[in-house]
Amino acid sequence: MYKVLKKCGRAKRAEFHTPHGVIQTPVFMNVGTAGAIKGAVSTEDLEQLKCQVELSNTYHLHLRPGDKLIKEMGGLHKFMVWDKPILTDSGGFQVMSLSGLRKLSEDGVAFSSHVDGKKFFLSPEESIKIQHKLDSNITMCMDECVKLPASHETVKKSVEMSMRWAKRSRDAFVDRDGYGIFGIQQGGDYEDLRGYSAEKLKAIGFDGYAIGGLAVGEGQEVMFKVLDYAPGMLPDDKPRYLMGVGRPDDIVGAVL
Repeated sequence: MYKVLKKCGRAKRAEFHTPHGVIQTPVFMNVGTAGAIKGAVSTEDLEQLKCQVELSNTYHLHLRPGDKLIKEMGGLHKFMVWDKPILTDSGGFQVMSLSGLRKLSEDGVAFSSHVDGKKFFLSPEESIKIQHKLDSNITMCMDECVKLPASHETVKKSVEMSMRWAKRSRDAFVDRDGYGIFGIQQGGDYEDLRGYSAEKLKAIGFDGYAIGGLAVGEGQEVMFKVLDYAPGMLPDDKPRYLMGVGRPDDIVGAVL
């Protein structure tokens, strides 16, 4: 359940309820990519810092220690000794960053592990299946993230496939009370493609919406220009998640 408590301009104060607790928004998600924060930050440390939600990554956890093992251990919450909400990224960004090790098709992505070279295949359905095994509170649909700058034609082709993948991700998601799946708006720095993506996602219907494809080489000025219009294309009564942005001045600029 998502409840907006107050608004100030474009900023929202809200509560997002999950089976593992309430997330007070706006909130910064800590990045525990492989199930832990780098730098020897313990769960006890995070609790003392009043951290609300943890972000982990499907790609990395699938490679090691493996989602099957994590499921056998009782899910990612027990694996991490973390009883608060968890969001899992679909692996799309990692697939982009490992462009030399993967082959992209309509079906999904075939790639070689950056760890040992082992071959893997990640489809939208497989990504959702892995996140279900991890027992993630917030599942992200699988998408392709294009590095910017890129031509309109390149981004358009990518967005169209990402929206088809979004539908397949939503169809594969197992609905459970208190758990949700987020759709990811793409479109680079092209307003028409951002609008196209938003309309497709709203037609599919998600529990929350993310703004993806930013902080990938376009520069802060371009990012802020996109954020002047992109959030308003998404439902106001659902959570909105700005992906991949972590610098304090980026966060402040994205809200104001």
